[in-house]
Amino acid sequence: MARLQTERLHIGYGDRVVVQDLTLAIPDKKITAIIGANGCGKSTLLKALTRIISHRSGSVLLDGRSITQENTRELAKKMAILPQTPDSVTGLSVGELVSYGRFPYQRGFGRLTERDIDIIRWALTETGMLAYQHHPVDALSGGQRQRVWIAMALAQETDIIFLDEPTTYLDLAHQLEVLELLQTLNRTQGRTIVMVLHDVNHAARFADHIIALKNGRIVRAGPSEEVICQEVLKEVFQIDAVVGRDPYTHKPMCVTYQLVKGEDDCAQTI
Repeated sequence: MARLQTERLHIGYGDRVVVQDLTLAIPDKKITAIIGANGCGKSTLLKALTRIISHRSGSVLLDGRSITQENTRELAKKMAILPQTPDSVTGLSVGELVSYGRFPYQRGFGRLTERDIDIIRWALTETGMLAYQHHPVDALSGGQRQRVWIAMALAQETDIIFLDEPTTYLDLAHQLEVLELLQTLNRTQGRTIVMVLHDVNHAARFADHIIALKNGRIVRAGPSEEVICQEVLKEVFQIDAVVGRDPYTHKPMCVTYQLVKGEDDCAQTI
C-alpha cells in the first residue's frame, strides 16, 4: 500500500529534462532506497517528492491529494527531509537544532511548549544523543551530527522521512551506525524511510524496496533480489558485476565489478 506516489512525473531545469514520465509508488512503512549513477535524477526526484522543487507536469500525490495543494506547514507535519549537505549550524547546541523540528507546530512567538520539550527529549533519546543535548553541534563527529539531524526529523513527528545520501563523508562504522538507526526507526515506529544511496550493498542490506534509475527513468523497482542483479547493475552503472550473497543478511551483494568492455566479457552471477 502506498500513501505517496507519482503519476507521469516530468522534472527539469531550463531546457534539460531530468526525470521523464515517471510513475512510482513508495511502499508505506517500509524503507525505500533510490540508486543510480551520478546525474541520473535521484536527488532531483527526492526534491520533487518533498516539494523543494516544482515539477513540470504529472503529479505527486500524498494520501490521494496533490502536494501542490497542501499548506506548507501542514505538509511539514507529514514529511521531513534531510538534505545531502545540511546547512551549517555553527553556534547551535544539539538541543537547539533538534528544537527546529517543532517549527510546524509552533504558534505566536514560537515558544516551546511542554509537549515540544517532551518530543525533543524523546527524539534525542531515540537517536542516542540525549547526553549531548547541550554540546555544540559543530564539535561532534560526523556520525553524531547525522544522528542529530535525524533527531530533528523525528521531532518533526512525520510519518515519512526523506534522506539524500545520509552516509556521505562518513567512515564505514558511522555509515553502518546511521543506517542501523534508520532501520530501527522503521521497524519499531513504522516510519516510512526514503533515501538516496550511492552504495548498492547498503541499499540491498537495508531497503525493503529499491528503485534503480537511469536518465530519469526507472530501470527496475522491487525487492533487492530483483534489483541488485548483474543485468540491472550493468544497465544502470555500466559495470560487469559479480553478485553473491551477504553472509550476514543473505541479501544480494555486489562482490566485485569491472567497467563494461563488451557484450561477451560479462562476469557470471554466483
